Amino acid sequence: MAAKVRKAVFPVAGQGTRFLPATKVVPKEMLPIVDKPLIQYAVEEAKEAGIEEFIFVDSRGKTMIANHFDYNPELEDALFAKGKHELLKKVQESTLPSGLAAYTRQEKALGLGHAIWCARKFIANEPFAVLLPDDLFFYTPNCLKQLVDEYERTGGYLLAVHDIPVEDTNKYGVLKIAKDDGLTVTAEILVEKPKPEEAPSNVAVAGRYILSPEIFEALEKKAIGSGGEIQLTDAITSSLGKVTCTGLRFKGKRFDCGTMEGWLEANLYVGLQREDSRDLLTAYLEKLGFSRENKDSDF
Repeated sequence: MAAKVRKAVFPVAGQGTRFLPATKVVPKEMLPIVDKPLIQYAVEEAKEAGIEEFIFVDSRGKTMIANHFDYNPELEDALFAKGKHELLKKVQESTLPSGLAAYTRQEKALGLGHAIWCARKFIANEPFAVLLPDDLFFYTPNCLKQLVDEYERTGGYLLAVHDIPVEDTNKYGVLKIAKDDGLTVTAEILVEKPKPEEAPSNVAVAGRYILSPEIFEALEKKAIGSGGEIQLTDAITSSLGKVTCTGLRFKGKRFDCGTMEGWLEANLYVGLQREDSRDLLTAYLEKLGFSRENKDSDF
């Protein structure tokens, strides 16, 4: 049986240029989906999957993320004094207890692989999860929990994967498949953002990983890959002689909130799921001409 996955790394050093000017000061990971920032969704997913320690790889100007998960006694006292207990509960749920969160700096934007390497001292010799906050998932059990459960069987490297249109392969890390049983695939190599005509398959990684500590030996080489960056996909491929790599086709909805389209879709989806906003949002959309009865509507 594989070792328990207790730690998770959250790469949050990106600049979020697609959302400028909103992200000129506010980290993209703090952009809200309705009333909760993206990074909190990822942390809650990790908690539900049994993660005990949370490592954030940030960059200059990202202190707002640490502040968000910190204890805020003035705010809590004010909410308590005003009898706003539901809001107080939400604030308390967003706090990470002392000693469970760690922050390390990625000084230069050298790629996802480099960001993971920056967390090496906090991981030591254990398997660990990686959650990209741009990717937002909805399902029970959640995406990372699905991986954690499957990891007991596979060990090695385990990635959340999904089948994508071939024309989109240049947006993802793509697997060359050695074996496919429908639910899981065994990867022969990974290719970062291949052109559609050169893609080895249409099975792509979807922002959730469980990695064994062997990945740091590969990342230590700091090999430059696609886009002039140190790519995690390259490091995984270079160590496949020592470690197996399995892809798990996750269940549930996924939104790419690193794009304006995905972020807007996620806000609509969450707003329509929540009891406190569903009726208001439905009424407004119907006022605009979108309705469940309108066959020409995507609503």
